[in-house]
Amino acid sequence: MSAPVSVGAAPRGTGAGDTVPQLAAAFESCTLSAAQWTHQAHLMVGLWYASRLPAEAALDAMRTGILRLNRVHGLVTTPTRGYHETITRAYMRLIGRFVTEDGGEDAWDARAERLLARHGDRDHLLRYYSRDRLMSPEARFGWVAPDLHPLP
Repeated sequence: MSAPVSVGAAPRGTGAGDTVPQLAAAFESCTLSAAQWTHQAHLMVGLWYASRLPAEAALDAMRTGILRLNRVHGLVTTPTRGYHETITRAYMRLIGRFVTEDGGEDAWDARAERLLARHGDRDHLLRYYSRDRLMSPEARFGWVAPDLHPLP
């Protein structure tokens, strides 16, 4: 597995109270506990990468980082647990679109708040996927297109 992709310090929109850069640094250094690695944390780290890297590089950084963090936590991917390729790819697509539309001029925490308001519901992807399709082993181990509505 490749080394973590470090995107360095944020050039703008940062301050002492900004949690997104701190969360991204903890993700990259694998110092996040399993309890800290929530759905919201996934989205905030995704925001960090999507704001700073081209889409494919951001996806690769998320995928590589999640797999590395899961290894540190002793989480093995099975058909029902662990890394989920379709969820990661779908959210990175949604986050990438958010970044394009949002403009990114505000502080990281303000941007994260808007992102979470739009996509923070854990069941958000069920607008596009049936639960059976999204939770299938095929979706966990590879990309599966939505079966209800196309992703924006």
